[in-house]
Amino acid sequence: MPPSNMLALTLACACAFAVAPAPAAAKGSQLAYISSEKDNAITMVDLKTLAVVGVIPTCKRPRHMQHLNGGTQLMVACSDSGRADIIDLQTRKSVGSTPLGDDPEVFDLSPDGKTAFVSAEDDGLLNVFDLATKKLVKGIPVGKEPEGVKVSPDGKRVYVSSEVASMVHVIDTATLKVVKNIAVGQRPRRFAFSADGGELWVTNELGSSVTVISTAQLNVLATVVFEVKGMRPDDITPVGIALSRDAKTMYVGLGRANHVAFVDVASRKTTALALVGKRAWGVAVNADGSRLFVANGLSDDMTVVDTRTATPIRTVAVGRVPHTVVIDD
Repeated sequence: MPPSNMLALTLACACAFAVAPAPAAAKGSQLAYISSEKDNAITMVDLKTLAVVGVIPTCKRPRHMQHLNGGTQLMVACSDSGRADIIDLQTRKSVGSTPLGDDPEVFDLSPDGKTAFVSAEDDGLLNVFDLATKKLVKGIPVGKEPEGVKVSPDGKRVYVSSEVASMVHVIDTATLKVVKNIAVGQRPRRFAFSADGGELWVTNELGSSVTVISTAQLNVLATVVFEVKGMRPDDITPVGIALSRDAKTMYVGLGRANHVAFVDVASRKTTALALVGKRAWGVAVNADGSRLFVANGLSDDMTVVDTRTATPIRTVAVGRVPHTVVIDD
């Protein structure tokens, strides 16, 4: 059977489980949730068996996702619907939606979960939404094609990457004004904080690198450049990034290089490369830090990596153009 038919069969069979009530769990649903841009759906993968157990239909072109309301719900930004779908993780059904403006892709939430900060790529804005009233509070002008959004742990700042300007914009959440623009690598995309919040790491998709920023001084501390044997720099396109549970390693998805880099936070040196699928994009870590989950946007699958050995365990078909992985354990 052709691979495309196999994937269709997998998803079709999984749909039978999508409407079934989920059993109560003390520590989350024990599932990985993966958004599929082309299927308008979220694929569910059992964290123990690594098998697809269901598909949740959602709005058009689901991309970035985050936990909401203490982890009981999943907020899903749908770019072609201009809104977020709210998924209840016990019933595995949509329980509502909230507007997010035109073509939302990446967002972050205030520490109290009441405010969403959303990149509006076409408009060059960071849109601020009150989730209770479902109203736009303000659109803050930033550089062209903003994407990555990250709120500081104390909620006082929000950082936004501008792909065209190759800058990170620092916004005061009290005044909703830009307080600093920081030049980084070419086409910056996503963010991750160090454990103490003192460093902000930003991936540079067309720079084959990560820029490390001091959150105290708001300046560049270092640039980590990636190399993969047999690959040209143009083929190494970092996007997704996540911190290990022990806070010692940054996992960086290298996009078209089809690898994830393991970077030692202290030395800022790459210690290992894990081979994954095509265009390694979204990355997420499970609760005990033993496994890394990587969404591969061009091979329509997710690779599960053993973080202790930096080796792939299994690759699972998860729908067309997977974007984000959220682990609920």
